[in-house]
Amino acid sequence: MYAVLCATSEEMTALRAVLRTEGEAERHGPTAVWRGRFAGEEIVLAQAGIGKVNAAAAATLLLSAFGARGLIFSGVAGGLNPALEVGAVLLAERLAVHDYGIISAGRFTATDYGVIPVGAPELSTLKPVSEEVQGALRRLARTLGARSSISPRLGGIVTADYFLNCGQTRDELHERLGADAIDMESGAVAVVTQAWSRPLYVIRTLSDLAGEDSHVTYGEMAAMAARNSALCVEALLEILAEPPIRGL
Repeated sequence: MYAVLCATSEEMTALRAVLRTEGEAERHGPTAVWRGRFAGEEIVLAQAGIGKVNAAAAATLLLSAFGARGLIFSGVAGGLNPALEVGAVLLAERLAVHDYGIISAGRFTATDYGVIPVGAPELSTLKPVSEEVQGALRRLARTLGARSSISPRLGGIVTADYFLNCGQTRDELHERLGADAIDMESGAVAVVTQAWSRPLYVIRTLSDLAGEDSHVTYGEMAAMAARNSALCVEALLEILAEPPIRGL
């Protein structure tokens, strides 16, 4: 069974419009869960709520209580790469939490998540996902590029517990880490799935460009961005339901 997560009600509305679910939501603390079926297999959809704590709690619930063999995170993100426009779909081949680290002499230094920050090297690169996940995401990009108007690209996503509304910080994150987008959940879910040795597939559509007007474009574009991601989830589930293809 695969489990599909999102953070917001707009993202869940888009997922439920694309994937069939049954009945009312089950409540598990802060997480709302719907059950459904896809290609003859059970799936669950979970709305975690916004932020790293909510996302990690939901991911743990789905892996432990529901026995999910893999997680898909679907939703929106802020763009960091100037080559990407609002509406662009990004498939995460690299992930990291970038607001974990140490403050010393008035300066914050990001480090890898979960290590003791004192003496740890500064975070300089995002962590690649597994070859299994990369292969499925590459196939998804080719499939959608050939049959729909959605043309996803693979890239890097950083996670932090803030909404980015600053062009200067946006440009610095892109330049320093090579990140293409920023969100508030994916990196935390990656930490959980790594601990459980389960795959994580992250699909994000840009709702804004993380600059000084991003709070305006987010409100206007969130529903469209969430729907693009949900359509990609449907295509990904089709791929995951098929036998593996060698060489991907």
